Amino acid sequence: MASVTYECVWKKFGDVVAVQDLNLAIEDKEFLVLVGPSGCGKTTALRCLAGLEEITEGTVMIGDMVVNDIAPKDRDIAMVFQSYALYPHMTVFDNMAFGLKLRKTPKSIINERVQEAAKTLGIENLLHRKPKELSGGQRQRVAVGRAIVREPKVFLFDEPLSNLDAKLRVQTRAELSKLHKRLETTFIYVTHDQTEAMTMATRIAVINKGVLQQLDTPQVLYDHPANLFVAGFIGSPSMNFFDGVIEQREDGLYVNMGSFAVKTPQKDYENLKHLVDKPIVFGIRPEDIHNPEFAPPGIIAETVKAEVDVTELMGNEIFLYLVNGEHNFIARVDPRSRMEIGEHVEVAFNMDNYHIFDPSEDEENPIAVF
Repeated sequence: MASVTYECVWKKFGDVVAVQDLNLAIEDKEFLVLVGPSGCGKTTALRCLAGLEEITEGTVMIGDMVVNDIAPKDRDIAMVFQSYALYPHMTVFDNMAFGLKLRKTPKSIINERVQEAAKTLGIENLLHRKPKELSGGQRQRVAVGRAIVREPKVFLFDEPLSNLDAKLRVQTRAELSKLHKRLETTFIYVTHDQTEAMTMATRIAVINKGVLQQLDTPQVLYDHPANLFVAGFIGSPSMNFFDGVIEQREDGLYVNMGSFAVKTPQKDYENLKHLVDKPIVFGIRPEDIHNPEFAPPGIIAETVKAEVDVTELMGNEIFLYLVNGEHNFIARVDPRSRMEIGEHVEVAFNMDNYHIFDPSEDEENPIAVF
């Protein structure tokens, strides 16, 4: 098995910079997810590792070996693509065995590996079928099985679940997580779906415009995003943001957002006092905006008035789309709440879980300061 290292990696297509000075150390046996919006450079970074794209500058290493000039077939990696890329005229067995046959692997070993991989993936009864006879989920398992039989040092997955329906995506996510634990191999997985990233990853690398924004565990990214982009990208629905100013009043520090203001907890004053009278961005997640009637006990709550614009009943919760002055925001409230469209309501902001971003150095992507 092997670690993977990107050192100062750049990839340019003419004047377009797809990957910018990427420094990333992926540990042996880790499940690392590269996540970001479409076009952010995550797939290009994966293809540079696979050898499908030639890097412009920098070094890519698998274990202790620099692989910049090594052919893709000699890098000891296996890749699962967004399109299943199965040969339609071959059976499932032959599709899975094809790479081994090219390497002139003995037939007995090929048969053993294919049977074992098929059993692991629950497709041993499909080995005689051709791809057209399989469902989308079964085809995806065959594509994964084709990678498994190679017994590579590193598995690369490029948005492998995007062609599956919602229910099958959930099921396959769980299967991939279990597969990673069984194989104890390095997995590098590309997706634009932050739910996939949060549920499967050991660590997540968030990328935007070719630049690594933050690398950490899913929980740290959720609780302590490094900047406005990460805060808005991780979490569904995404975090609510309000332009505001920190104000010193007689009874403490407030965040004034124009049409309303919230008082910050006294314990946070030391961290916020250097921002008094400066413009900031206030962030709070929808799950931290409650119906006061059902707010969790013990939280520091600030009440905000709003008008209900849209309601979405999800069964276990209700999404409220709220309006206050020029601000539109979302709350995830208890399903027992009875709030109607057009109704003027009060909601409780959980001031134990808010975020402050400072736009003074980067207006487009303010840095998290609290």
